[in-house]
Amino acid sequence: MSPLSPYLNVDPRYLLHDPDEFILPTGANKTRGRFELAFFTIGSCCITGAVLGAVNGLRMGLAETRNMAWSKPRNVQILNMLTRQGATWANALGSLALLYSVFGVAIEKGRGAEDDINTVVAGTMTGMLYKSPGGLRGTARGGVAGLALSGAYAVYRNWDHLKDKAPTFY
Repeated sequence: MSPLSPYLNVDPRYLLHDPDEFILPTGANKTRGRFELAFFTIGSCCITGAVLGAVNGLRMGLAETRNMAWSKPRNVQILNMLTRQGATWANALGSLALLYSVFGVAIEKGRGAEDDINTVVAGTMTGMLYKSPGGLRGTARGGVAGLALSGAYAVYRNWDHLKDKAPTFY
């Protein structure tokens, strides 16, 4: 068999692509770090917040205009509620993601380690700072909520590892 393709006039061995081959700087990891993932996290939280807020706004708009006939004023009311709620939720979730990402990157750079401790501490600090305008009680509640959510995420991420290590009782 000839190594050249009669149709492409190209050696087909050059067309084989290994998915593990890509260009990296010398000494770089093949995985993205917390800083690179921060942009994805913030953007996806903003979009998720906008979608959830729009659905909530649609629900609220339909409920508030239930007694109105289908007309332009009702449609405008519903669209106003939809866009207002979408923007509000996108802002809230985007702010949370930004705080979490900033704390996560700062803790990783400060500790020099990338592990689940960073995740839990960043989640706790995010909850505390986000709810800090509510006073000491609000800060404590936000910290507990952040600790619970980030702790649950850390357990979920390591579930296979934790499941394999069953406790031994003597």
